Formats: sequence, C-alpha cells, structure tokens
Amino acid sequence: MKSYAAIQLEQGQDLVIEQIDIPDPSPTQVIVKLFSTGICHSQVHQMNDITTPRPLAFGHEATGVVTHIGGAVTHLKEGDHCIVTWVTRTPYTGRPDHTPAGATYKGNTLGCSCGIYTWANDCIVEEEHVIPIDKNEPTDISCIVGCAVLTGAGAVINTANVKARESVAVFGVGGVGLSAINMASIIGAYPIIAVDLLDEKLQFAKEFGATHLINSSIDDPIEKVFEIVPKGLDYAFDTVGVKSTTEQILPVTRSGGPGADNLGGVSILVGIPGAELKVDPRLILFHQRTYRGSLGATYPVKEFPMFLKLFREKKLFLDKLVTKIYSFDEIIDSYKDLDSGKILGRAIVKF
Repeated sequence: MKSYAAIQLEQGQDLVIEQIDIPDPSPTQVIVKLFSTGICHSQVHQMNDITTPRPLAFGHEATGVVTHIGGAVTHLKEGDHCIVTWVTRTPYTGRPDHTPAGATYKGNTLGCSCGIYTWANDCIVEEEHVIPIDKNEPTDISCIVGCAVLTGAGAVINTANVKARESVAVFGVGGVGLSAINMASIIGAYPIIAVDLLDEKLQFAKEFGATHLINSSIDDPIEKVFEIVPKGLDYAFDTVGVKSTTEQILPVTRSGGPGADNLGGVSILVGIPGAELKVDPRLILFHQRTYRGSLGATYPVKEFPMFLKLFREKKLFLDKLVTKIYSFDEIIDSYKDLDSGKILGRAIVKF
C-alpha cells in the first residue's frame, strides 16, 4: 500500500514528506493508521547522526488504529486502537537486534530507530511494539505514553522504585522530566526538586508536583540542593544528558559509608548523553553511591493501562503535558521549535 512519511534523505537536511511503499505485514507484523505522534528530542539527535544510512524515518510514540494484521498476531485485531512504542511488550534480556520494518522509498529500504517509525500516516511494525488500548481513551494526547511518560515515570517507579517521603531531584523539565516529577508526586515523594535553566519551565514544573525549584543558570544546583536537603538526595534524575547534568547528579545524592547496608543515594541517567563525562570515583566507593542508566524502564502491557487510568483519575496530567499540537505538514516546525526550546512540555502531531 502507499502512504506518506516524514523522511530524511541526507544527514543534516530538513525532513520531507514523501510517498512510501508499505508491504503486506509478515506473520508477526501489523499496519497501524496513526491518529497522533509525539515529537521527542532523540529524533533531533538522529537527524544529525552520520552513522545511519538514509533514507531515514522517525518517531517512536504514537496512537492509532490497527488496519492490517499478520497471521501469527494474537493480541491485536483489525480495528483495535493502540499505542505504538519503542519498548517491547515482552520483557527483553540484553540489547535487541532491530531491523527495518520493511517500508521502502523509491525501492530503498526505509531506515528507522528501534524498528519503528511514527511520523507518518501509516506504519508497519512488529506486534511487540503495539499495545492495545480502549477505544474510549483519547486518540491525541495518549500518544505520549509511548515514550515521554514511560521513560520519565518508568525511571521513577521501576529503575529507582521511589517511595513516599523519599527525596528526588529532576534535572531538566521537558516532557520526560515532567513525567518523572508527576509520578514522584503521585507516589508522595518529598521534596521534589526541579532543576532547569528557564524560570518559565520551572514554574510549569510546579503544576506537576515540584515542591522546590532551582534555576541552574543563576545558582549552583549542587549547593542549592544541599540547602534544601542537607544530607543529600535519595534519587537524582538527569533527563537532559548534557555533560554538566550527567556530572551533577552524582554529588547531590546522600552519602553512605562502610558496611553491607550503608548505601548512599542513587543517580539515574535518563536523557541521551554525549560521549564523555567526568566522575570522581571516590564519590561512588567511599559513599556507596550508585550511578546507573534508565532506558525506557516500563512494562507496557501492565503500565500503559495504569498510566491512562491515572490520567482519567486526574492524577497524571497528560493533557497539561501536551503544550503544542501541530498538523503533519508542520512537522519541520515541530522539531525545530523543540530544538530551540519553544516547547514547554511535549509537542505532538495530529494526522
């Protein structure tokens, strides 16, 4: 079948909306007609990646309706509403070996990250990346559950396993950071410290549950954290991934010391980082601190329904998190606005 997708033909160039060819699904694939898709900063990184062959398609969080189904697919049927996500529905051990989904552009294989693409009218995708949802769920804002929410909230509930009254700081309050703050607030963490460069974004973070704000363009965030939590944090999350924040989340956590259970705080890297960071290993050994990554740490089958239930209960603020909606022909504006800091929460495209 024919469809249209936003693709990149040369590294560094703007995307173009072009007609693509989608084959019949294999036994384990489905085709989804998309209602909406999120605009994630990781796609901006991919546009500048010199190692990935072109043509290249983008996007990894979307809501749509299943239109075609492979013969071996059992958890979906044609007509089902669903969320397309980059995290597989079946827990996976190790690094997955993603292959392109099978769509082509002028006879050339259309590359895509994690084996999916969602900046398109239709996508062909392995069943593992498709989670059915009730038809009563919203078809627009629900798309951000497929990345922003699962990444931020998942880091809080699964990677860190934050408990009520434990202290949390989130460095960077975009869509992922706000999702982390929102979930920490639902759990009852305290304090919840938002760290960012912009006052407007920090004030917005208060609406998601941040109890304290630090503008790191004005104040040293490490010093300010210890003014708020003199013994240091239980958990510090970096949802940005720039060198300064990857380095700051370790020393702001609390100290442990000698002994089997005398553990320090936990620093969690969530944002896509650069190639290098400088870490003082004494902060890890002598204080028994932990520094670890969190990569889409969610169980989609179990937790997507939970996230949507929390939204219906007016606890998880999906509607507030989506601060800008674009049409498909505005796709270039959407990722450029995100990259220039014009998106307060999360942007989506509606088809």
